[in-house]
Amino acid sequence: MKMRANGQMTGVLGVYLTAAELTKLGFIVSPTSRSAFGADLLVTDQRCRKAFKANRKAAKFWLVNSHVAASTSESHVYVFVNIRGENRPDYFVVPSQEVARIHRVDPAKTGSIWYSVHQSDMPDYAEAWSKVFGDPAALSS
Repeated sequence: MKMRANGQMTGVLGVYLTAAELTKLGFIVSPTSRSAFGADLLVTDQRCRKAFKANRKAAKFWLVNSHVAASTSESHVYVFVNIRGENRPDYFVVPSQEVARIHRVDPAKTGSIWYSVHQSDMPDYAEAWSKVFGDPAALSS
């Protein structure tokens, strides 16, 4: 029996797919509780010298919250996941400073405001695991 995937199930799938990719690369990964503001995963290197936060969403564009411009740090990284059925997902690994720079603010006809990032605005961050996270086993200089 095939279950229909809803938004929450898709989000959970994105979190665990991202955790699996980071673990495969050698990082230490832990899902957060639902009360952790702005992070679904906590990630660190093997010597616990660098910590990262990772988020997920699934689509050609991803909604972010209104705090995206103010929630930046060197250790806050977004991982946007485009789930593609049975195919390997697309991953966009983007530093929070870059997300703050490229995010869009669009007023809707209803009067609400949408904050988003678009896949087309971040081609340099497709599969950018090592570019953004570095080597999990590297010694600090």
